[in-house]
Amino acid sequence: MKILTVCGLGQGTSLLLRMNVEEVLNELKIQAEVDHMDVSYAASENAELILTSPQLAPLLERNPAQKIIINNYFDKNEIKEKLKEYFNI
Repeated sequence: MKILTVCGLGQGTSLLLRMNVEEVLNELKIQAEVDHMDVSYAASENAELILTSPQLAPLLERNPAQKIIINNYFDKNEIKEKLKEYFNI
């Protein structure tokens, strides 16, 4: 499974979100390839799942991947709960 974490420029916050997602996936024992990038590149990138902010999600509507909206990239509990819901855990 390929997962993207997305922010405006693809450097700071998407990298932070990527690290938090990888940590949560490890806790949940879920194997996935996680990559971080900017919103314009992510719009056309192939992936099964995209995690991004509420502000950037509308810019990714054309990408057919499932989207998870993360309000606080620092909140591992929010990330964990939303990933658990996505994976039906």
